[in-house]
Amino acid sequence: MSIFFAMGTPKPYRARISLSIITIIICGLAVVALLYTERISSLSSSSIFSFKTCSRRHAAKKSVKHNRNLRTGALDYAADDRFVFDPEECSLVNGKWVFNETIKPSYSDRSCPYLEMQVSCVKNGRLDLSYQHWEWQPDDCILPRFDPKKALQKLQGKRMMFVGDSLQRGQWESFVCLVESVIPEGQKSMKQGGEHHVFKAKEYNATIEFYWAPFLVESNTDLHIIADPKKRILKVDSVAKHAKHWMGVDILVFNTYVWWTSGLKIKSLWGSFPNGEEGYQELDAPVSFTIGLKTWANWVDSNIDPNKTRVFFTTMSPTHQRSADWGNEKGIKCFNETKPVTKRGHWGTGSDKGMMSTVASVVSRMKVPVTVLNITQLSEYRIDAHSSIYTESGGRLLTDEEKEDPLHYADCIHWCLPGVPDTWNRILYAHLSYEKEPTNINQRKEKEKLRD
Repeated sequence: MSIFFAMGTPKPYRARISLSIITIIICGLAVVALLYTERISSLSSSSIFSFKTCSRRHAAKKSVKHNRNLRTGALDYAADDRFVFDPEECSLVNGKWVFNETIKPSYSDRSCPYLEMQVSCVKNGRLDLSYQHWEWQPDDCILPRFDPKKALQKLQGKRMMFVGDSLQRGQWESFVCLVESVIPEGQKSMKQGGEHHVFKAKEYNATIEFYWAPFLVESNTDLHIIADPKKRILKVDSVAKHAKHWMGVDILVFNTYVWWTSGLKIKSLWGSFPNGEEGYQELDAPVSFTIGLKTWANWVDSNIDPNKTRVFFTTMSPTHQRSADWGNEKGIKCFNETKPVTKRGHWGTGSDKGMMSTVASVVSRMKVPVTVLNITQLSEYRIDAHSSIYTESGGRLLTDEEKEDPLHYADCIHWCLPGVPDTWNRILYAHLSYEKEPTNINQRKEKEKLRD
């Protein structure tokens, strides 16, 4: 047989396929099947990738098809292929804001009597209400809607306390407004003090409280605020003055961030100094923040019984002071922004990744379990939802003249209510609803070992 004939006239291939080739084909199909039934998703800063098997997720699915009302943007929850919220399976960091005009806030700054002027944007003249209709949609799972009655049942006979700065106060006001409408008149009360506010739901024998501690650690600007950051002094090794109010609380929600970001060195005091407040050292903010956060963590580990108290930590709330961050070179901070940023993973100069890493590092070393409510990335997109010029300054509403000067008066730190903090509380509510109450610390540790 010539070479030409052999190459030019193909013959039927009858050779027996070797066992090794069959094995390779079977293995290849198995790999394809495995990849089909598994998925890769981003997690927190503690890890990059996580492989999730589908068996558990499929068991929790609501349906097999995703559908959306194209006119309103509303999700059809009867035909959504994301799985029911599971804190061990779902990363709430990854997702997008979806405009849903069918959803109306469960309260307003007129219906809820507990909102401060600082966050009452509509009452203060804001006409554009579209910021109230954006809904956070995680990629992986369905974030449950906030059910005020179920939330109150979860708080039956308990104390819940938000601890931190004015942003944490906004989250507290949001939570109170989300539940207060279902409580009959005469069955609720509000007691406001200088640093400690208490809302009581008498029917449920429950309190939802706020304690003012902007640094968590003690400082000379805790109660009587010192406007000039250069004159503030922090006692970074002590929380004792504040922490006596945290004892006996069943659910603690902590936060601290924006007060550390003055851009100046922080006058930090610790230990026993003969000259009192004159014995401070000026430290870079990240160094002082780390010391202060470790002081808080040591107190939690030494004083909190995880069988009785649950501890949460809300991550930093982004500020939007530089419109160039989201490509609006001619903008003035967050003024006149009406839509969220749509670029995935947007990160502006108002969020400090180093401080985020510090929180993750400190919390990961704690003995007491702390649930981190990572609200930073989802809030980064919401340049449209700040108080802006619809706010107050020094206890009075901005004048018309001041409103015409957004560069100096627009508040791009705090959020309108109802608004973004309601989503933070949906996440908190999801964790409270999903996770069982701690029963035994040894059981908790065994669960964590299995998880790891």
